Amino acid sequence: MIDAVLANLREFWLVHTLLVGYTVMLAHHAWTGNKSTKSIADYYVGGRGMGGLVLGLSFFATYSSTNSFVGFSGQAYTWGIPWLLFVPTAVVFSIFAWTAVAPRLRAFTGAMGSLTIPDFIGFRFSSRPARVVAALVVVVASLFYMTAVFKGIGNLLEVFMDIPYRLSIGIVFVIVMLYTTVGGFISVVKTDAVQGGVMILAAILMFTGTVSAAGGLGALSEIRAQPGGEDLFKLGGGVAVPVLLGTLFAGLVKFAVEPRQLSRFFALRDDRAIRQGMWVSTLTFAGVYSMLIPIGIYARKIFPTGIEDTDLVIPTLLTETFSSGTAAFLLVAMVAAAMSSLDSVLLVTASTAERDLFAAFRPARTDAQSMRGTKLWVVFFAAVTAVISLDPPGGIVALTAFSGSLYGACFVPAIVLGLHWRRGSGTAVLASFASGIAVLLLWDFLPGSAVVHEVFPAVVCSTLVYVGVSLLTPVSADPMVMSLLDDPSARALPASGGSR
Repeated sequence: MIDAVLANLREFWLVHTLLVGYTVMLAHHAWTGNKSTKSIADYYVGGRGMGGLVLGLSFFATYSSTNSFVGFSGQAYTWGIPWLLFVPTAVVFSIFAWTAVAPRLRAFTGAMGSLTIPDFIGFRFSSRPARVVAALVVVVASLFYMTAVFKGIGNLLEVFMDIPYRLSIGIVFVIVMLYTTVGGFISVVKTDAVQGGVMILAAILMFTGTVSAAGGLGALSEIRAQPGGEDLFKLGGGVAVPVLLGTLFAGLVKFAVEPRQLSRFFALRDDRAIRQGMWVSTLTFAGVYSMLIPIGIYARKIFPTGIEDTDLVIPTLLTETFSSGTAAFLLVAMVAAAMSSLDSVLLVTASTAERDLFAAFRPARTDAQSMRGTKLWVVFFAAVTAVISLDPPGGIVALTAFSGSLYGACFVPAIVLGLHWRRGSGTAVLASFASGIAVLLLWDFLPGSAVVHEVFPAVVCSTLVYVGVSLLTPVSADPMVMSLLDDPSARALPASGGSR
């Protein structure tokens, strides 16, 4: 055993050196984040005083993990050119999230003292049941997403460094759990900002290296001439159009409804930070994914056949195409990308469990008690996800899409309409949750399920139910919420911390 470990250290010394350096940076950010954390609002949302540059990069980095570098890039290996629709779709959803959701969500949550999305839903509709059910949705969806991230990083370390999959999961669990527990939101965002820059460089290296190995940009014509290659270049060839559109929507609607993304809006300092964050995140999404998505297509020239699991396309490229130094940097970049997403989801899941499930039914807790409780939840959810990841229930893209579908089916009406429409009640929110989840789970058993992706009927149904029940039930919002909805300058309201 010891001989095997020493041999691994000798063979992959550069990777281990880079990983140690990255871990030292994490420890530094955890330490500085811990020093800057004085209240529960600091630990959950950075005290609501952060700038647009760092939060824009964090918005990009926390979304972009091994799901992107391994799952999304590899998916183009079988889905082909149509998967490039991911890029303009990401741009549209990013702009929508920063313009239609961020300004009002920041104002509402600041005025209400809300620190989590279930917290906001409960306060917005004056409904504890809606808050609790929303918290359960966050926990379940987060477990699916984190499993996808763990799977991606486990595949990378196993294929590239010969580290057993189970051991890889254990290493990631320990590192992410420790620095998330210690540093909270401030350390998470600092790490995300650094990681954003690393991912931009990694995307450039991966794209140029893969294209060069494939024979240049013109290799597309050769790929098209391969057996089955023609299907990669036409809509509906590599993947049915409804499946493609559904996967895009499910994966990208998260920008506007997923708690780990929306928590960045809670932390914005002012309107200038919102504008800056929108440009930073949107341009970064456009540039990075314009390079990441085509990688899987060019990989068809390098590996015409033989890779059935698209989650293994990128790990195989690293081992067989890139120089050892470049491959080492890219591997560490992807491991870091996974951690930058895991820490955000872990913190959101833990804060939701503590604030909206546990503390919601107990007497008022001090900030110190809430912080200790949240840290224990971080450890718990990291351990649970690591165990699930040992035998994951699906591939990276499938797990990510289901997580996004669940958020879309439940939170589109409550968040988007809840921020802009005076009507609405706790009953309407609960009814929309129930209908959206029911459609999501039962769609495969209904006629036409093979033609339309389940996320579309789920979101449409939950939205119609929300609107219908809202019109039939009394508005449940309190006067302060109504004043926020009525005041067109609500976005200019100062943010406030604390809890309500």
